[in-house]
Amino acid sequence: MMNCLLCGVGGQGTVLASRVIAQTAMEAGEFARTAETIGMAQRGGCVVSHVRVGGGCASALIPLGQADVLIAFEPGEAVRCLPYLKAGGTVIVNPAAVQPVTAALSGGREDGAAMVDYLKKKAGRVIVVDGAAVCAACGSPKVLNTALLGAAAASGALGLTLEQTEKTLRARLPEKVHEMNVRALRLGAAAAGKE
Repeated sequence: MMNCLLCGVGGQGTVLASRVIAQTAMEAGEFARTAETIGMAQRGGCVVSHVRVGGGCASALIPLGQADVLIAFEPGEAVRCLPYLKAGGTVIVNPAAVQPVTAALSGGREDGAAMVDYLKKKAGRVIVVDGAAVCAACGSPKVLNTALLGAAAASGALGLTLEQTEKTLRARLPEKVHEMNVRALRLGAAAAGKE
């Protein structure tokens, strides 16, 4: 069984990424379950998606300490969800912090680099994907999720190939965004190769 937890804030594409993983797994003949906790996601609140692939899971929710991979769309959410990661698990993280409302109101700022350093000390394997650079190279801020999926697939942590993931993206997304998303997928995969 493979357990993947995805976390971010509303609008980053977390739910779509979880659905792509589940659909890719099902097309490969695996059983997959998903569940989301979206709360105030439309207002920049946290989003957590659980994806469980393989038989033997009674629930779609991943228990604490059981996630094989944590895909984090921003480092603050990665730190918050770190208790879900199993010992030796893999973290795929975008280092750009999204400032929460509480920090903005208090005049504080969250430090993405410090959070990534913390993750590197606590997790088994950490792959940093420069989401801003990938989005700039692809011409859209909407491909962050695809870049993180590319890194996760290339890392081997999902048990799914880059080619399988690309096939699912092409099936799920409108044709007009295929080229941009395939490029983001490959740039994310390249980031996994540089760890």
